[in-house]
Amino acid sequence: MGNNKHKYRRGNPKSDKKRRAADREAPKRTISTKDYEKALAKLQIELVKLQEWIRHEKLKVVVIFEGRDAAGKGGSIKRITECLNPRVVKVAALPAPTERESTQWYFQRYVQHLPAAGEMVLFDRSWYNRAGVEKVMGFCTEEEHAEFLRSCPEFERMLVRSGIILIKYWFSVSNEEQERRFQKRIHHPTKRWKLSPMDLESRSRWVEYSIAKDEMFAHTDIKQAPWYVVDGDVKKRARLNVISHLLSMIPYEDLTPEPIELPPRQEEIGYVRPPLSEQTFVPEVY
Repeated sequence: MGNNKHKYRRGNPKSDKKRRAADREAPKRTISTKDYEKALAKLQIELVKLQEWIRHEKLKVVVIFEGRDAAGKGGSIKRITECLNPRVVKVAALPAPTERESTQWYFQRYVQHLPAAGEMVLFDRSWYNRAGVEKVMGFCTEEEHAEFLRSCPEFERMLVRSGIILIKYWFSVSNEEQERRFQKRIHHPTKRWKLSPMDLESRSRWVEYSIAKDEMFAHTDIKQAPWYVVDGDVKKRARLNVISHLLSMIPYEDLTPEPIELPPRQEEIGYVRPPLSEQTFVPEVY
């Protein structure tokens, strides 16, 4: 990788430390729930327009969501997809590989989830597992990790050459905010499932994950598919920012159809409904 123009430059450790300290002390700009919901509603209307454009133009779009645990990837994906057609916009959140999949070419199980014409696929974590959790937790060998860093840029260039629009987001979150969110998950019964043993392990390996991320960026932040970093410390702002950026990445036109006139209901001529007593209803507890 000697001719890679995206080489990682370490910089000055002292100045980096001062900058990080200043970032921690600077207050994060929040947004009210009212303003957030108003902005989100407008952006979701635009997402519907983008969806129709992707379908009409038969585009193939891949959006990758990576980052620290509890950085806000899942929440952003939910806000993107909640008003969209799941047949057009799909989410790929792959579990750990099976014994058979672990013997395949590394990218093979991800390739089958790539979009066909007229589809957009959101990867909730992706092939970059090898550069992050697999590297740090020792789930792959040093040789496998090195091969991934060599082959991933070529794999992504191949995707782009094939006509796929590839957009990559890295969600960043501060140490303090991640701990706050982990504590909230521990004490919230509907969120406790989000806290896996792997998440807990990531807390004790914070620096190792940082080093792995820096090395990953050094090799895979390529011109054809650059990384876009999302500040995830304020969830609402992060969601709005990533949706706004996603919309800006794909030029689209408004294909909203003309207003539809609802036809009159068919008359019940000669039709007799069976008695309601023959049907089983859900108990009205509320």
